[in-house]
Amino acid sequence: MLRIRHEVNGGPEVLFAEEVDRPEADAGEVLIRVEAVGVTLPTVRRVREGSEPIPFGGETAGEIVAVGAGVTAFGVGDRVTGLCFADAYAEFAVLNAAMVSRIPHGATAVEAVALVRSGLVARGAYEAARTGPGESVLVTAAASGVGTLALQYAKAGGAGRVVAAVSSADKADFVRGLGADEVVLYEEADWGAPYDVVLDGVGGDLLGPAVRALGTGGRLVAFSSGGGTVEAYELLVRGASMIGFQVRAIAAGKPELYDRWPSELWQMRDTGILRIAVHEEIPLVDAARAHTLIEQRRNLGKVVLVP
Repeated sequence: MLRIRHEVNGGPEVLFAEEVDRPEADAGEVLIRVEAVGVTLPTVRRVREGSEPIPFGGETAGEIVAVGAGVTAFGVGDRVTGLCFADAYAEFAVLNAAMVSRIPHGATAVEAVALVRSGLVARGAYEAARTGPGESVLVTAAASGVGTLALQYAKAGGAGRVVAAVSSADKADFVRGLGADEVVLYEEADWGAPYDVVLDGVGGDLLGPAVRALGTGGRLVAFSSGGGTVEAYELLVRGASMIGFQVRAIAAGKPELYDRWPSELWQMRDTGILRIAVHEEIPLVDAARAHTLIEQRRNLGKVVLVP
């Protein structure tokens, strides 16, 4: 099968394709023939900034071709989506059955990759903030796969003011079309502060400005892998709080939510509450171009690789 990997850390140019044997599903796992793979900022960052090369993980979708021992909830032929922890950029991928959900009849694998994983992050981050009706919400990385859904969650949840933070002005019309009441650029001084809630999908150097955008009693939910440092005083002076969110923690600690949320996401898509935004479907062999899009912050919605 075809697989994309890298032997040194660096930019998109370090990615290359190779032919390897198809993996096998161990106990508690399923093997899928991959139809779509989501490309994320955390993965792109790990290639560029990591201390050593690691196998690509990522959100995948496709048809089950084999199941491991102990797997009873799924069978060969089922179309599913889930998180692959290693070698996701490939024609076949192994998924933990506990983190897999079915793709509804009539939906595509690309839609599944754009909606489910990103939607779980968007919903989980929004709910972690305990946003109340009428409160103001700022979403960073608002034009990303997660950000586009977080904007829509905030509007559907009754937020009084939803603001999109993006890297360039040419993304303004796009995020406004998804429900943003206002748009701010990262380079601006105050981001239209103060906010009751900040949903931060960037981290790193933008974490400080995101915290300073909080109003009294505000809550920042960090769900990116960008890291960053926050001065305790910045929280103390605002009476604010910072919350971390990761889908994997929900899957492990609250499996009942992880089981229920995907079907609710599809229902919200079907009723028009959530709209899926896919920037481009790119052939797997052109993974470097997908990483370039993300690095240059040119994507409007999800970037998806298709074998």
